[in-house]
Amino acid sequence: MTAPSLILLGYGSSDPRVAQVSHELRAELNRLRPELDVHVAFLDHCPPSGPQVISKLVKRGVQEVVFVPLLLSDAFKARVEVPALVAKVQANHPGLRVTASSPIGPDASLLSIVDRRLRDALRSRRVTELDGLVFAAAGSSDVRSNALVARRARQWATHHKLPCVTAFATVSGPSTAEAVRSLRAQGRRHIAVGGWFLAPGLLYTRQAELAYEAGAVAVSAPLGAEPEIAHAALSRYVVAAIDLVDVDQGVEAAEPEEAAPVRHLSVVSA
Repeated sequence: MTAPSLILLGYGSSDPRVAQVSHELRAELNRLRPELDVHVAFLDHCPPSGPQVISKLVKRGVQEVVFVPLLLSDAFKARVEVPALVAKVQANHPGLRVTASSPIGPDASLLSIVDRRLRDALRSRRVTELDGLVFAAAGSSDVRSNALVARRARQWATHHKLPCVTAFATVSGPSTAEAVRSLRAQGRRHIAVGGWFLAPGLLYTRQAELAYEAGAVAVSAPLGAEPEIAHAALSRYVVAAIDLVDVDQGVEAAEPEEAAPVRHLSVVSA
């Protein structure tokens, strides 16, 4: 039994480094599960789009597809744009079984990548002491989404036993620079920023620049195409792919003395 095709659905950007992370994650998934049919699509700004990839798959005879959003929060794009994309695909291809998984974030397992990236930044800048942290994310107009990100920030801060301010780049609340300045106003002078960004796009780059200007001693690089990201994407895919399984398929067509055909889930197991 062939597993559903997997489409990694990432943010688009005019910055080629953003798309590169998605393609590197596809390569990592191909290494982990070479039998899976994995593709990359983008929500905006750069090709290919989701409908473009779907059209090619349908021409190949693909019948089942799972979109896995490479998003670090359950925000507007995940809650509105992704379902709208799925609805559009279903309307254009009525015979296709298609669904979307939950986004890869904010998965707590990804905090280990933030730690690795921050350690690298601290070593490169020869920083040996910290007394404050900032957890910097893109942010959303969705209050629930920001609350989930803030929860991850609290987990991170508790692990390191340091005061931490959660910062958002695009919504109300402290920006990364404001968060750094608020900690400095408390007398803290060795403040590092952990970035909750997948790729080094324009938003991340600007936030890092402003953080350094505000007095941060180090800013972690984006998460990138790390194994934890690939495993999170695969786990989301497995759960969503099971929803496509029709356990009654073929029962009516079977002869009374024959067992009904069974869809094998091993092809989509993590």
